Amino acid sequence: MELLTASSLRSVHGFPTRAGGASTGAFASLNSSFAVGDDPAAVRANLEALARAAKVNVDQLFTVKQVHGDRVVSAAEAKSDTEADALITRVPNTAVGVRTADCLPVLLEDRRTGAVAAVHAGWRGVIAQIVARAIKELIGDEGKPGDVHAAIGPCIQKCCFEVDGDLPERFSTAFGQDVVIAGSGGAGKTKLDLVRAVQVTLERAGIPSDHVASLPQCTMCDTRFFSHRRDQGITGRHLSFIRSADTSAG
Repeated sequence: MELLTASSLRSVHGFPTRAGGASTGAFASLNSSFAVGDDPAAVRANLEALARAAKVNVDQLFTVKQVHGDRVVSAAEAKSDTEADALITRVPNTAVGVRTADCLPVLLEDRRTGAVAAVHAGWRGVIAQIVARAIKELIGDEGKPGDVHAAIGPCIQKCCFEVDGDLPERFSTAFGQDVVIAGSGGAGKTKLDLVRAVQVTLERAGIPSDHVASLPQCTMCDTRFFSHRRDQGITGRHLSFIRSADTSAG
């Protein structure tokens, strides 16, 4: 298994590539989703391997049914059919994870409490401010944004995320003109920089820029990753995870 990590996070975490799992064919090899047509036995083996990497039992690695919305839930209320796109855990030594194949996996940790969050952010979630909602839920009424550290994992980058319709205008209005990359000389489609849009969200939420790391890998360009766009929908899903810390031990 190949796990990428971010320098901004102290908690046990990982952004996996597709290598090191039991799945075959289009899902080779570390597919984490039962919903894409993969062999369930292989998916279970992959989830067990990811739980070991997170240093938890597989029943302590919490996920949800992602729906491209803005709902944030706690691990305590999360079940496999719970519809949400962000999870938080405050229970020491439990982990939360989100599945992606081009969308942005965003991992958050509160250094003061040890609480952590995993966020799935496609363009719908980004513009719906799911990352800001997750931060608010993570710190609660007593916390401070300055205690939060964040990492944006591999995703479809601005080099490849072509869009049309009213999305460029909506994103420019919401996050600033620099998140929109127009086609040059009328050639090529307009592209969006979703990573920059999330960085703007983090800045507005009060998280210092030096508390944030953005991994540069593009899931569409780099064949080490599953990509829904590149593979025309027939592909696996990564499970990016983060484990809560036991701050009382320190």
